[in-house]
Amino acid sequence: MFDRADVGERAILVHMDILDEIHREDLDEFKELVTSAGAEIIDVVTTRRNKPEVKYFVGSGKASEIAQLVKQHEAEIVLFNHSLTPSQERNLEKILECRVLDRTGLILDIFAQRARSFEGKLQVELAQLKHMMTRLVRGWTHLERQKGGIGLRGPGETQLETDRRLLGQRVKQINKRLEKVRKQREQGRQSRQKAEIPTVSLVGYTNAGKSTLFNHLADDNVYVQDQLFATLDPTLRRVDLSGDVSVILADTVGFIRHLPHDLVEAFRSTLQETTDAQLLLHVIDSADDNRDGNIEEVESVLSQIGADNVYLIQVMNKIDQSGAEPRIDYRDDGTVKRVWVSAHTGEGIDLLKEILVDYFREQVISGEVCLQPTQGRIRAQLFALDVVRSESIDEEGCFHLNIRMSARDYHQLLQREGLPENWLRA
Repeated sequence: MFDRADVGERAILVHMDILDEIHREDLDEFKELVTSAGAEIIDVVTTRRNKPEVKYFVGSGKASEIAQLVKQHEAEIVLFNHSLTPSQERNLEKILECRVLDRTGLILDIFAQRARSFEGKLQVELAQLKHMMTRLVRGWTHLERQKGGIGLRGPGETQLETDRRLLGQRVKQINKRLEKVRKQREQGRQSRQKAEIPTVSLVGYTNAGKSTLFNHLADDNVYVQDQLFATLDPTLRRVDLSGDVSVILADTVGFIRHLPHDLVEAFRSTLQETTDAQLLLHVIDSADDNRDGNIEEVESVLSQIGADNVYLIQVMNKIDQSGAEPRIDYRDDGTVKRVWVSAHTGEGIDLLKEILVDYFREQVISGEVCLQPTQGRIRAQLFALDVVRSESIDEEGCFHLNIRMSARDYHQLLQREGLPENWLRA
């Protein structure tokens, strides 16, 4: 439905150094985005302003300079490392006489190229449609109103209104399909919760090495590439960390600075794996000069999707590039704050596995309980929670149950039934 740039499309990049820290973008990251989209960078135009100009975003003189470069290099597209308003985009296309795409449109294009699953393609199309609807302003100059006359009488609306109506209908269709997928995902999550298998979700800035780490932990071969947004569709695998500890490991889409809001909304069902996880592993490129800024950006997105209250451990990846040694950093209360590893060489992976095993062993309680014949209600609750591993009955009619359940459910049961703390025997 959407025209994407062909590989090797000749592009001129425009980057503005804005004094406002909130709207400032990174030029090197922008170049990586353009390369990931498959474009050929033929020139880079930089400028510096206190704030963007209303008409062309850049000044009129700089716009004329870019127009000359477009003709000189026979460029096919001009890419801006910033978000443009619809009017700025149209004004620029008029003076430059070629396609103009802003940072948001570029990220949407990369997502469109990377999406592989049915759900992923729907999510990307939904974000593209919402982005496109903001651009449907005077887009049709060849006619103002649909032609009348015999056989040509329209519904009496402008072409612009027709386009908006058709796009609105498509958005509703996609939302209905995504709702079905969300219900399927929810069923899967409920099944995992019933089976008492905790979920560990890998989150982090794009290209931080999440998929490489996922392959190490899950002994899998998920697609790995040194490019931005190599992973879009979430991947879940069961990982047996030890004889008594198993987890569901989830590899999710990477975040990026100023990630388009429509994309966050469209991928909300995918990111639900993050909000419902029992533990987040925040994978960080320890060799990146801008790692502190990337950490803040990821934490901001986690807050947006409501995952900022999930317990989080930082995984400082790529120590083979930063020169750090494998180690564990602890908080003042003795809990693990971060672990230093290299997913590429495997250094420190054993430390990470030990941390995961110790963490989830503390979250699970197992042992034997003895129930009197009159405590049938408690017995029924334990079976309903699916935590009973074996059961036997003695000569006095008492039930001896071997159980394994989460510490949270166990303490809730004790409180609800007024049972003593030493009710469970190891």
